[in-house]
Amino acid sequence: MRILIFGGHYEPDLGPSAPIFTMLCRNLVRLGHQVTMLTMVPHYPSGRVPRQYQGKWLWKEDDQGVEVIRLGLPSVDRAKLPQRMFQYLAYQIGATLAGLGKEYDVVFSGSPSISIWLPFTVLVTLRGKPAVYSVYDVYPSVGIKLGIFRHKLIIDLVSRLERSCLDNAMLVRIISDSFRPDLREMGVPDEKMVRGYDWVDTDLVRPLPRLNSFSEEKGLTDKFVVMYAGNLGLSQGLEYVIAAADFLKEQEDILFLFVGDGASREMLQEETARRGLRNVKFLPFQPRERLPEVLASANVSLVSLQHGMGSGSLPSKIYSIFASGRPLLISVDEGSEPWKLVEQAGAGLCVPPENPASLSAAILYLKNAPHLCQEFGQKGRAWAEKRHSPQAGAREIESLLLRAIALKQGAKQG
Repeated sequence: MRILIFGGHYEPDLGPSAPIFTMLCRNLVRLGHQVTMLTMVPHYPSGRVPRQYQGKWLWKEDDQGVEVIRLGLPSVDRAKLPQRMFQYLAYQIGATLAGLGKEYDVVFSGSPSISIWLPFTVLVTLRGKPAVYSVYDVYPSVGIKLGIFRHKLIIDLVSRLERSCLDNAMLVRIISDSFRPDLREMGVPDEKMVRGYDWVDTDLVRPLPRLNSFSEEKGLTDKFVVMYAGNLGLSQGLEYVIAAADFLKEQEDILFLFVGDGASREMLQEETARRGLRNVKFLPFQPRERLPEVLASANVSLVSLQHGMGSGSLPSKIYSIFASGRPLLISVDEGSEPWKLVEQAGAGLCVPPENPASLSAAILYLKNAPHLCQEFGQKGRAWAEKRHSPQAGAREIESLLLRAIALKQGAKQG
């Protein structure tokens, strides 16, 4: 197959979807397919474009057989929504123009439509190509819950864009069954939705000793480290983690470590300073090659989502934590897909969101149960190896793309 893929992030970008798309493209090539990736130049999380990717509108690279086409972007402040939308628009125009010159059999695209609607419309709908549309968060509902989309005009626009992509895809891949009710309301029939699973590099991310070069370099060796690694965004409710740190400030050997960046970082640092907390530490995003050591430096790894967000999101960092062999403490809505996943894997504890008392109590419980932490870590690793390897993910997507082609051909003959 000649496969065209578009999405906003590809390594060495630090966007959360960058390793997902990178592993997918490389493994599809290993399966014998011709793959072209239309992506943005590196810019995440700050929105600032590195100097080596400035001055042109297009870069072509070969990445282990993948043709990577990177579209130029203006540097912006991603914390400001209008500027972020301007970046999306620049990418969409560039991706559409670059894609017009390509020959391909099928398209794989990740959501949301606000970042890919124009190339999807031109390169899928107008050119009559089959496509698989992969939904990672349900829009516009996730934006409404976060308070990003407040005006009816904006909500209607985002909804129309999303419906357009959903309607014109042959298959809609969902990473959580909890997405089904919202998508049904948007007119997607059940037979068009296919449940899928994201993947993690289980060769790169693996159980390592907690005492390693990263933990020694950052002064973590004598601490019980509760780590949140990833995007410090609006949907995580990390201010409640800071409040939990306040509950435990007398426990001098417990350290709350945030590794990453995002729209909420400044607010979280200000809140930490306001409370006078010395048990909270912030570090920037680390190079991908250091990820195994970073995750291994945790005694407990944390995933947090605001109340109401668990039904429309399944953070990919869960799989990385599973692969790292560390116990997971997850603060999400009870019964949501992330909650059920952790319970099914037997890889950690679940507590309600926005509840610092419950979160701090769970941390103390895990601190005093090292054998349970070891058991959680082992079960998480086994779960990742069995269900979330990049090879298994590529075979799943290959199957969906072949099915989309067959459905399109059947539709034409009918």
